[in-house]
Amino acid sequence: MRLKPTHFFLSCLLSVSIVQVNAQATKENNDPDAEFKLAKELYMKQQFSLAYPLFEELHNQNSFKQSNYPTSEQLEAKYYAIACGLQLNDETAVPKAKTFTEVEHNAPRVQMMSYQLAEYYYRKKDFENAIAYYEKAGIDNLSNTEIANMKFHEAYGYFTMKRFSEAKPLFNSIRQIPADPNYIDANYYYGFIAFGEKNYKEALNAFKVVQDKPAYQSIVPYYVTEIYYFTGNRDSAIASGEAALKQGNQYYNMQLKQLLGHAYFDKKQFNKARPYLEDYVSNTPKVSREDLYELSYTYYVAQDWNKAITGFKELGGKQDSLAQNSMYLLGDAYLKTGQKPNARSAFLFCALNSSNTTQKEISKFLYAKLSYELGYQDVALTELQNFLATYRNSAYAPEAKELLVNVLANTNNYKEALSLFESLHSQSESALRVYPRILYGRATELINEQQIDAADELLNRIFTADYNEAQLQPTYFWKGELSFRLNDADSAIYYFTTYLRNPVTYGEVNATDARYTLGYAYMDVEDWAAALKNFEQITTTVSTASSNVQQDAFVRAADCNFMQKKYSKALQSYENIIALNLPAADYAYYQKAIIAGASNQRTEKLTLLKNFVQRYPSSVLVPDANMEMANTYMANEEFGNAIAPLNAIIANKNAVSFKPQAYLKLGVCYFNMDNNDQALNSFKTLMSAYPSADESNEAIEYVRNIFISRQQPNEFVTFMRQNGKDVSRNEQDSLTYTAAYISYSNKDLDNALKGFQSYLSQFPDGRYAIDAGYFAGTIFNGRKDYNNALTYYTAVADKAPNKYAEFAVLQAARIYYFELKDYAKAEQYFAQLKTIATGQDTKLESMRGLLRCQYKLQQFAEAVPNAQDLLTQKGIATDDKMMANLVIAKSYQANNQLSDAVAAYKSVVALGKSEYGAEARYRIAEIALEQGELKSAEKAGFDVINKAGSYDYWITKAYILLGDVYYRQGDYFNAEATLKSVVENATDDALKQEAQQKLDTVVKEKNKNSKIDQTLNQ
Repeated sequence: MRLKPTHFFLSCLLSVSIVQVNAQATKENNDPDAEFKLAKELYMKQQFSLAYPLFEELHNQNSFKQSNYPTSEQLEAKYYAIACGLQLNDETAVPKAKTFTEVEHNAPRVQMMSYQLAEYYYRKKDFENAIAYYEKAGIDNLSNTEIANMKFHEAYGYFTMKRFSEAKPLFNSIRQIPADPNYIDANYYYGFIAFGEKNYKEALNAFKVVQDKPAYQSIVPYYVTEIYYFTGNRDSAIASGEAALKQGNQYYNMQLKQLLGHAYFDKKQFNKARPYLEDYVSNTPKVSREDLYELSYTYYVAQDWNKAITGFKELGGKQDSLAQNSMYLLGDAYLKTGQKPNARSAFLFCALNSSNTTQKEISKFLYAKLSYELGYQDVALTELQNFLATYRNSAYAPEAKELLVNVLANTNNYKEALSLFESLHSQSESALRVYPRILYGRATELINEQQIDAADELLNRIFTADYNEAQLQPTYFWKGELSFRLNDADSAIYYFTTYLRNPVTYGEVNATDARYTLGYAYMDVEDWAAALKNFEQITTTVSTASSNVQQDAFVRAADCNFMQKKYSKALQSYENIIALNLPAADYAYYQKAIIAGASNQRTEKLTLLKNFVQRYPSSVLVPDANMEMANTYMANEEFGNAIAPLNAIIANKNAVSFKPQAYLKLGVCYFNMDNNDQALNSFKTLMSAYPSADESNEAIEYVRNIFISRQQPNEFVTFMRQNGKDVSRNEQDSLTYTAAYISYSNKDLDNALKGFQSYLSQFPDGRYAIDAGYFAGTIFNGRKDYNNALTYYTAVADKAPNKYAEFAVLQAARIYYFELKDYAKAEQYFAQLKTIATGQDTKLESMRGLLRCQYKLQQFAEAVPNAQDLLTQKGIATDDKMMANLVIAKSYQANNQLSDAVAAYKSVVALGKSEYGAEARYRIAEIALEQGELKSAEKAGFDVINKAGSYDYWITKAYILLGDVYYRQGDYFNAEATLKSVVENATDDALKQEAQQKLDTVVKEKNKNSKIDQTLNQ
């Protein structure tokens, strides 16, 4: 047989090896299996080309059989000979290996041969056969390295055969071992499979391992970017994609640009999306409609009308929202470039995508558009109303309504505009464009009416509305304001921060107020540095000429320095406030004393607190100062000195919330002075006057100690029972409550409610009766079961003071006011809240709630002091100012102080749009009519109609007033027409009756003054 070159080379090596082996055997002559050992040594060193011929020779020679080798060693030589052939990719070894696995009975060798055969097939990329033999091989007879290789190769085989479910666990086991040589590749393939399964979290973790490796750094960043994008993490997608493009040499270069374009587009950063989308669309033969739409939209936002038109033109012809919106935008782009005929065609295509008759909708739109573009809102309003009155059932009616939405919005009739918009079956681009403004206008009206939930819902709609750019930043401002009012400081911080990234001034919206409230929000979360930064952006100096906001910001900046223990800076600011005798001077002086205490200047602190009480005897902080003084003495065990300030608190009628604490501490002082009789008197007063206060329970231990020291345990029990404390039931009381509270903590509200109700039935005056009542009320309130909630809240409120009284009173007041409209009851609880409120926010809410109740009950004389008090408070909202000024104005008007009333009403109008503003406008017109200033009354009446469009009541009143104006002017025709319109269209029966009575007078006077009609009739 003629040897091939490779075989010839192996034969030469074999000859050399045999000579060496024979020489060694002859020399030693005492090791009959030396050749076998040499062959195995070569095999273990992976010198397969040298080991192969030796094993072949050993297996085939007769001497091998005659040397009494055990059968196992004969099999071993056979195994190694075939294995070497497979390792050398010798095709002739394959059938031998297969036969070996089929006929041999040595399971370990059969499994090892299966492994070798699988590896051969793997190298040949015959993965189906490789997998079959890997599955036969097992792992019991393989080395760790072979096991690791087999797992990876088997996994890769499954992978190439698209048997991903079988490949995945194998790759996963390998990727758990960083030292494994296939660790990197296993992570990549595992990540790829997880990605295909949309298991993005696992895929991302795997890809992150390999993304910087040379073999994968041009591929994996694209998958990572896709994962971030698919999971909604646009910022991370952008960061990943841009980093990959900057790195260069990306296999998916264009796809990365496409993703970046989409991500920036989703974030509404259209200027950044545009170059990526532009590059992708320009260099890709075929793109999706969505890609072209987004690119065209970025041109549209950038006002590159011609490019936008080119793109949008290609997107028609489909009956989907993308085509519809493209046609809307295309029509608008045509209008921007003066191509009205083309615009009409675009709007026609758009209308074909709706459920209404196309030609009629388009015709209606053009008609409405023409009227609207003329800029005569009153004419447009009349024409549209007449059109709809004439053609109620016409297919043109929906589009006429859409244009009417625009007109109503332009006349500030946001309430009706919103209702009309929501009644439309489909909205044109014109209506969609005005929709955010309607939402915003109506939302601000609702804010001023304290309908916070309804306002918040409308503001949320603005975020998802098309064409919301003009309203977006003001919306962030108001979302921040509402979040802060609802004590959601984290949300307030988010919204105000977003607003301040691009602040705009828009009516009441301004950067100063945003920073001011943002500073308070940061204070709520105790981020003093961030709060300080915002307050200092409002002002770093203060004077008597500074605004209220600037003065308060200066004070709060000092507080932030104080909380950061920057006492010298804080002290300097407080002293400036004291020197200027600003409204916050008492607070600053009090803080000066606190700083002295924080600086371990105890004597100085006490001196300042004593001076404070003398210097500011009417300050609301006098109880705080006395309590701080008492605490300081008690901390130094000067209990006798603490008694005077504690008694001062007890004697102060404005210190209601401090009194339980004062009685407790007074008793503690006497207790520590061994004056047990006085201590018992204090504790007794505490328990009898404030049985539900936490301090009453705290006093029990002191009382027990006093009686135990006297060896009078029975007297202790008697004393406690006399003061409403049943000692013997305490343990059962506690266990029953605790069981219910555990359910509450676990959010098992049904069982918690049963538990709290059971507790209250067993222990109506129990130790935890207040807690149980409060939590039961809260559960019912959450379920909007307001009557049951009131039962519990009012029970807690009636036992004030206690730790839940403030919140219970607040919730009772809110339910009576907002849900039940029982303003008399609401007034009762808001008044109670004002006396017990400890926080500034709660105090403000009590004052504004009380004022609104008094307004609803028309108790204007009683409301004026409360209104004036509210106006002096720091940080009051615009609607608070509106209501307070309105009440004061109505009081002036009732007292015939008309000039003062008009000035106050104008203050209300200047503060913004709301029902209060609508009434204020009407009252100005009413006073002008009362004073005989008919032209001014007429103008003011039209102001109500044109600028307070969401408030039908006041518009109707204004029309009646205009009827009076025309009547006094002798213009009976217009007086009759105006009043007749009210009679025919008014929805308020009382106003309709008033208009009818006036109409009868007008008609009678008109007939009375007629000179020719009667003659002609004859």
